[in-house]
Amino acid sequence: MTSGDGVVAAAAKKRVSRDPWCDLVAIGASAGGLAALVDVLSSIDSDFPAVVIVQHLDPRHKSQMAALLERKTHKPVKEAEDGEPLVRGTIYIGPPDEHLLVSQGKIQLAHSRLIRFSRPSIDIMFGSVAATYGARAIGVILSGSNRDGADGIAAIKRAGGITVAQDPATAEYRIMPQAAIDTGCVDLTVPLNKIGKTLTQLFTKGKRKNG
Repeated sequence: MTSGDGVVAAAAKKRVSRDPWCDLVAIGASAGGLAALVDVLSSIDSDFPAVVIVQHLDPRHKSQMAALLERKTHKPVKEAEDGEPLVRGTIYIGPPDEHLLVSQGKIQLAHSRLIRFSRPSIDIMFGSVAATYGARAIGVILSGSNRDGADGIAAIKRAGGITVAQDPATAEYRIMPQAAIDTGCVDLTVPLNKIGKTLTQLFTKGKRKNG
């Protein structure tokens, strides 16, 4: 687990030959996630795959997260809607009190049971990403104070995707990224201020490899 250029290059070499190789980036965050998301999304290249985000939110209040992230990152961010297609270059954030899943290029929202006391669940989202996109996905775990996402990151890794965790030393709450790292299924452990650049390198190297 490292953030070195050699590992990024090695990960890119595993990709299939279509261009672009990555169809979806899935990001999970909880406590301390807002600042981390702003940093990551602000730093990714303007040409990026669709991004889906689960951020644990208070289910009692309407979320302003999408508008806030759009204003701070200058990227197109919207609250996810059930049945809408995933569009390259758009960032979707799950609404409060709904699980966010992906299937056949579309978003699905589900008001099913809480997982690890959470709805939305990062594990649920990552599991659907692994099942649908497999090796054409990147999973990212950011700051959080619970273990949500650890099982999901392992599912993405087993499906052939690339997995990234925020370096716990740079996380406001280190439990969640550390739990992901402890699974042994994280390809890249990266300081917060380098995650956006690392993702851009993965996109770019994949394109360069394929074209």
